[in-house]
Amino acid sequence: MDRKKIYNPDSHENVNERKIFGGNPTGIFELNKIKYQWAYNLWEVMLNNTWFPKEVDMTQDARDYKLLTDQEKNSYDKALSQLIFMDSLQTNNLIDNINPYITAPEINLILVRQAFEEALHSQSYAVMVDSISQNTEEIYDMWRQDMKLKGKNDYIAKVYEDLAQNPTDEQIVKAMFANQILEGIYFYSGFTFFYTLARSGKMLGSAQMIRFIQRDEVTHLLIFQNMINSTKKERPELFTPSLLDEVYHMFEEAVKLEVSWGQYITNGQILGLTDEIIDQYIKYLADQRLKAVGLKTLYNVEHPIKWVDNFSKFNDQKTNFFEGNVTNYSKGSLDFDDF
Repeated sequence: MDRKKIYNPDSHENVNERKIFGGNPTGIFELNKIKYQWAYNLWEVMLNNTWFPKEVDMTQDARDYKLLTDQEKNSYDKALSQLIFMDSLQTNNLIDNINPYITAPEINLILVRQAFEEALHSQSYAVMVDSISQNTEEIYDMWRQDMKLKGKNDYIAKVYEDLAQNPTDEQIVKAMFANQILEGIYFYSGFTFFYTLARSGKMLGSAQMIRFIQRDEVTHLLIFQNMINSTKKERPELFTPSLLDEVYHMFEEAVKLEVSWGQYITNGQILGLTDEIIDQYIKYLADQRLKAVGLKTLYNVEHPIKWVDNFSKFNDQKTNFFEGNVTNYSKGSLDFDDF
């Protein structure tokens, strides 16, 4: 598969002929004509979602961090380091590996916006690191020092490297699923640690920053779930038993990886996150993602920490991250009473 041309005056593709990938776009963003209305709707939501890290007060967190137990500090640093990697990877992945092959302008639009938001999240983590750390390089270099973290990063990155080396129709579809896993399992799992600390009254500024970030991530998750579902309608022949077997294997490996990571960083010493809860929660997330794209569930477990859902709600926001129904968003502050 070739990358799309950024300027293609020989094309006469009309709006009904647009394809998510494999189309023949002119390169002109004619947004008065839309084929994928869900994409334009998400574009408007993402614009209304605009926020900046400086809006979050991290003053108290600088004091709170010094009072954390050694295990809590260790878990905080590792969870933060993992999020730094994923947003760094995703910023480049969207622009370099995904968007060049997407041929519907309204989807190009939201992928560029998503890349901006991933970069914004990287700035947010920098604010968090600067607020709590006397040695910022320690957290940023953790992936070099912690072989468990490096191993996880290597596994996640390889999926996207495979697409870059072999951009076929099937690899594009697999990359969509890989992005769904990244946005809907790995990120959600990482966020939960910060919410767990905040639930006991610790690091509320960090939890609020993560809350803003996760509000963005629900749209990112919806982008890829909608891309998968639209592709299933347009190109059902791609969803062969062989490809679906690979997809289920991707989910199973992601669950194993994330459960192992979550149990490693908490070490059974973070109140509210036992090994059993971590295992069940990751499996629950995987099932929710599979259901969202019309595939069979693998684990059939209940949500073990439903209080986490409260973090998807701002003052007048009505949305459920796990069902993915997005309405209006507004900004709000995080208080201990929110837990």
